[in-house]
Amino acid sequence: MAALYEGYTLCGLVPTQNPPESGIQGIELDRDDDRVLVTDSTRSVTVYKVSDQKPLGSWTVKQGQFISCPAVYNSQTKEYVAVTNDNVIRVWKTEDVNIDQAFKATVSAEIYRVHSVPDYEPVVLFRRGGVRYLDSLLTAPQQPIEEVLLEDEVIRWSTMVRTEQQLLVLFSSEQRGKHFLYVQRFSPNTLVKHQLEAGPHLSAPLSYAATFREEHIHLLYWFPNGSVYESVLPARHPAPAAAEEVQALPRSLLLQLPIGEGELRSASALPLDEAHVAVVGVSHPSAGTGKDYLCLWNTHFQTLQASRELAGKIYGQVWCYYGKLFVTHGKTLSVIPFECQKSSLAAALGKLKQTRTNESKGPALVPSWNTLPHGDKPGKSRGVTTRRTKLSSKHQITTIEQLTCTIQQGPVEEVEQKVEMFLIGAEQAEQQLAVGRLVCELVARCRAEPSFYPRVSLLQLADTRYLCHSVCPGLLTLALEKKDFRLCQVCLQLFPDIPEAITCACLKVILGIPDAELECVALEPDSLHLMKALTQGPVPSNDDGGEHNGFCPAPLEEDGGGSTAPDAKVTPAPLDTSDRGTKPCKDLPAIYMDCPVGLHKGALLNEVLQTAYSDSLLLPYLKDLTVTQVILFLQYLQFLYLKYSQDVLPQIQALRMPAVTQIMEWVCLLLDAHFTVLVLAPEAKHLLSGLHKFVKSQVKLFSELGKIEGSLQVLKNSKQSHQTGQYSIEVVELF
Repeated sequence: MAALYEGYTLCGLVPTQNPPESGIQGIELDRDDDRVLVTDSTRSVTVYKVSDQKPLGSWTVKQGQFISCPAVYNSQTKEYVAVTNDNVIRVWKTEDVNIDQAFKATVSAEIYRVHSVPDYEPVVLFRRGGVRYLDSLLTAPQQPIEEVLLEDEVIRWSTMVRTEQQLLVLFSSEQRGKHFLYVQRFSPNTLVKHQLEAGPHLSAPLSYAATFREEHIHLLYWFPNGSVYESVLPARHPAPAAAEEVQALPRSLLLQLPIGEGELRSASALPLDEAHVAVVGVSHPSAGTGKDYLCLWNTHFQTLQASRELAGKIYGQVWCYYGKLFVTHGKTLSVIPFECQKSSLAAALGKLKQTRTNESKGPALVPSWNTLPHGDKPGKSRGVTTRRTKLSSKHQITTIEQLTCTIQQGPVEEVEQKVEMFLIGAEQAEQQLAVGRLVCELVARCRAEPSFYPRVSLLQLADTRYLCHSVCPGLLTLALEKKDFRLCQVCLQLFPDIPEAITCACLKVILGIPDAELECVALEPDSLHLMKALTQGPVPSNDDGGEHNGFCPAPLEEDGGGSTAPDAKVTPAPLDTSDRGTKPCKDLPAIYMDCPVGLHKGALLNEVLQTAYSDSLLLPYLKDLTVTQVILFLQYLQFLYLKYSQDVLPQIQALRMPAVTQIMEWVCLLLDAHFTVLVLAPEAKHLLSGLHKFVKSQVKLFSELGKIEGSLQVLKNSKQSHQTGQYSIEVVELF
């Protein structure tokens, strides 16, 4: 998973004569990870302390002069380097007040860019492709510079990459519609020219980015049609090629972004790690046109992980340093912290913990990936013809387009009727492709027209199990706004990729709404049946024996002092909660506690407990809950734990219900997020005391299980006796 945190303004943008430009040439790292060097498009260079959002120093050139490229910091000499009027190099220190009185040198050719990375000497790239180290250039400023590019060839982008052994300078060029990539190595000094693979209907790339990982250079470039491609180059010196030979540079499609109609004009894609890409200049899939967003995409699973709408125009500029994104938009340069977890299916979908397979959310109706390449139609047996199979693909595409027009203009009754007809007549594969589009159209119109809300259609489309939050990000939020808790329940059950912010928004709304208002909501019958069984009185144990497997746990009072929770009429005994079939000891009394919430609210809270999440991403959003909501939620978790400590529900073990581990993890997360406030709240004193015993009993349980695991591991690794005959009895004592 990936997340965008609350951003803040670093500085305002200087207005320029050219509206499409932001006024910022570039942002480079300064001497530490909390300082950046900002070069505007006029005549100033400013050092900012990011955490304090204030400038530490600023330098401006005289009237009539201009800064040609972004200034950089030379970490070896502790100096700043800038280029003015294309061929004048200026070097100054922090204590220098006037940049014109600092050292300057005029070189013999026009400079395109100065690149610098920590602990290395800066490198100067000239407009005609020549490359020099800064120190050697300043030693002889008028030295001749070779021309690498052809006469009509122009540099479009450049960067410097630090590998494990050396530095590499990469720059792209354009010549008569063809695009090339040059790789300059310094040890040995070689220059290799690659030609980017051409494609139909592809214009010049909008942006480039290069990273080094796993001994290869990964080049990322983005075309105006929304296609993000990746090319991989070896970081080490390649095999020698013939003189003037241009090597082909193969590419692979990394990400295809939805851009709607037309092409992009100003946008950027920046890799954050091996699986996540930050994108600016593309609208959110469910947002209307004219809105600019910063989005984080997972390239492994093609899913949208996080997004943030930014006010004002986005200029297609984004930089990334030490877990912070720097984005220009409107009249502001914003800093937005982010976090990316290691990409895996579990991380992309969150933490999905189920105690048994029959408690899962139900099988997703997704066709087999092995049958699609062989031409088999998913969801249809061979040799069987139904009314759905008689619909031709061409006719069905037309029907989808007509349905889209109906959604955009028709009344609610007509829309619900057309959607139902489509779901009845469409094949499974066609539904899979169209359902996400239809939901996005419905959500967009609901946003535009508050009186329009086709609840039946939204429920039917969600029940197809072809949706996830990445496909229709606005559906669950819309359901919360409309207080459609039946649709919320379906989304919580079926969406495996709900962001933590939306999960907490659902939790906050559910805890804040009165129980009486929820009683009229028609929720899933199984979830209400579970709550009715939980709220029943204590069921006496039918077990004739006083122990299970020779073990009877001790009461909680033996583990420590403290008063019990007032809501519990009897102190609970800790049991092996990993097995819900285990019955408490016969000599212990039954446990009973009134449910602090209504049946419907409890059913919705159970869905939240089973929603996918990641601890580090969920914790900040839990702090938005009020103290009253936190106490109510903790009381409900305490109620669930007490019920799980006794065997009162053997008849509903196949139902989808939260596990004990999920209950305890939510307790710990809530306490971490609100511990200080809860300690100071008098009404939470007894609740915290009871929860402390619950957690302590779980720790003791897992400690005992760890001892058993260790003993079994010793037995497994022990050498068996060679004197054992064909039949023998061995007695093993566990200490």
